[in-house]
Amino acid sequence: MEMYGVLLMLTVIVRTETQVVHRDVQFSGCSDTEKEFLLGFDGEELFHSDFIRKEGVVTLPGFADPIDFKGWYEAGVANLEACKQNLAVEIKVYKPSVEQLDIPDTSIYSKAVVVQDAENALICHVTGFFPPPVNVSWTKNNEIVTEGMSLSQYRLKSDGTFNIFSTLKFTPKEGDMYSCTVNHRSIPGQPQTKTWDVDVALPSVGPDVFCGVGLTLGLLGVAAGTFFLIKGNNCN
Repeated sequence: MEMYGVLLMLTVIVRTETQVVHRDVQFSGCSDTEKEFLLGFDGEELFHSDFIRKEGVVTLPGFADPIDFKGWYEAGVANLEACKQNLAVEIKVYKPSVEQLDIPDTSIYSKAVVVQDAENALICHVTGFFPPPVNVSWTKNNEIVTEGMSLSQYRLKSDGTFNIFSTLKFTPKEGDMYSCTVNHRSIPGQPQTKTWDVDVALPSVGPDVFCGVGLTLGLLGVAAGTFFLIKGNNCN
């Protein structure tokens, strides 16, 4: 059963010399397997309800002004119940002949510059798909891995599609190969798979060698010049 989503957008206009338009978003989503409630502002997530831990999660960065989200987890629970009831009605009333499907676009990249034996994280970004859910899985050297894996909330884009991030913590070892596989019912045939090879660039010794040789030759030149200068003065 596909996820049913309810989107509430509030447009706030701040009047100064010019008009600045901001978008405040509240999203509720539910299905047989998915539960989601989040608050956003200008495309950034502010808060979401974690229905597994039964708590609210504030996702504002540390430098942001503090905002009180007291009671918003309970609001998310209430919205989830309303979502389930609306979903049941929608299924009975609406029977679309053609289902809207948007194929996801997947990319994989490291969070930080790759340094061998230094802990890092791989990010699998899945975007532009509709409807949720998607299934994201990871492999290391063709073996399925789950330890160190996390999955973000679904985030609604301005065009009505969704994106999601999956993160895998890892320690780079030369020659290791990782892959992120995405399965969505819009994908024909095999699921999408993106691979990432650990390729740690070793520091080049060329510049150091050239500098060392150049410095040595320079010192030898100075010494030779000094020697011949002394000899020349003695001849006089």
